[in-house]
Amino acid sequence: MSTKIKIKKIFIILLLTLLILFSRYYVFASDTSLEIPDITSKSAILIDNRTNKVLYSKNENNKMYPASTTKILTAIIVLENCNLNDVITVSYEAISSIPEGYSIANLQVGEELTVEQLLELLLVHSANDAANVLAIHVGGSITSFVSMMNTKVSDLGLTGSHFTNVYGLHDENHYTTAKDLAFIMKYCLKNETFRKIAGQASCAIPATNKYGTRKYNTTNELIIPKTASYYPYMTAGKTGFTTPAGECLVSSAYKDNLELICVVLGGNSRFSDTRSLYEYAYSNYSIKNIVNEKDVVGNIDVSNASKETKNLDLLVSESIPALVLNTDNIESFTPSLSLNENILAPIEEGDVLGKITYSINGVDYTTDVIASHLVEESKLLSYILYAGIIFIFLFLIYEAFFKRKKRR
Repeated sequence: MSTKIKIKKIFIILLLTLLILFSRYYVFASDTSLEIPDITSKSAILIDNRTNKVLYSKNENNKMYPASTTKILTAIIVLENCNLNDVITVSYEAISSIPEGYSIANLQVGEELTVEQLLELLLVHSANDAANVLAIHVGGSITSFVSMMNTKVSDLGLTGSHFTNVYGLHDENHYTTAKDLAFIMKYCLKNETFRKIAGQASCAIPATNKYGTRKYNTTNELIIPKTASYYPYMTAGKTGFTTPAGECLVSSAYKDNLELICVVLGGNSRFSDTRSLYEYAYSNYSIKNIVNEKDVVGNIDVSNASKETKNLDLLVSESIPALVLNTDNIESFTPSLSLNENILAPIEEGDVLGKITYSINGVDYTTDVIASHLVEESKLLSYILYAGIIFIFLFLIYEAFFKRKKRR
């Protein structure tokens, strides 16, 4: 083998190695021609809430410490197992185990608060004592509630997470991934009460039997109006921080009919990273109707239909909004049409005759195809059938009469 060939092979191997290393550490975006944000967070993901389309990711499956973003899972389990007006009495067990330096709301032993008030303290102020109080009320003990948390993520089909406590106390065995957190948040956003509380810029807890009025601003600066970090399209979020976890934020934003979920973990500028990712998405993606309700997408002749009605237009039953790049030409998308077998008259206007599917940027969008008008069955076959029956009937009468006359 010549020296030149050897050098060429070595160069190719080195190049491939560098490409692999580069892809393992850096980010993925759905279109490499886009200007990808440069963020400090070690792990991140940005998804479209409706289609689950990943618009940006960076080490999204890496094991990470969630810190207080854990509380979104705590909150949704409480919401699914309690009434907001339930009154809970604070126990010594709930508040005595929290290490010094962790955020609390100074809950007192014997103090009475509603579930809703405790959820506000949990999600807005990030109060760890509120987390413990809620967990004991729902699970009977913190250990039992943690078991409920791990069961929930398993039920959601998430395999990269394991929880050992209810508020994000650092533990080597308390971990998740950016991708898992995004889908936990997606699940949480289905609950309107969660949306409301996680979207509050502040909370005010009235005086209780043990403590005066409490007022807190959210720990999520992006949701506080008239501040330097304020992001007007953010709808909900939960922060987290410990020294091992770094700065964390799981959040949602909504603009122009496009709802996004963003998770950033292990950084030192969670608010600017999150803002950069949202602005990247809203600058490059949008929701557009690729086909509108009652648009004609095909035409067929119904074989057994009357001449006047046999030619049938196929209509889209409803508009299909799709996530597309702003540079996409929606007219260039070609659908796949799948019709039912043996389409025969009679057919009513609006009857479902099949499906139409558009595959766009890795996501399938499907809806029904319906009939544009009433299709009547052809009467010609009926006429022929009736004529045949009459002919046979007359023939039988003739035969009977003729043979009888002949015998006579």
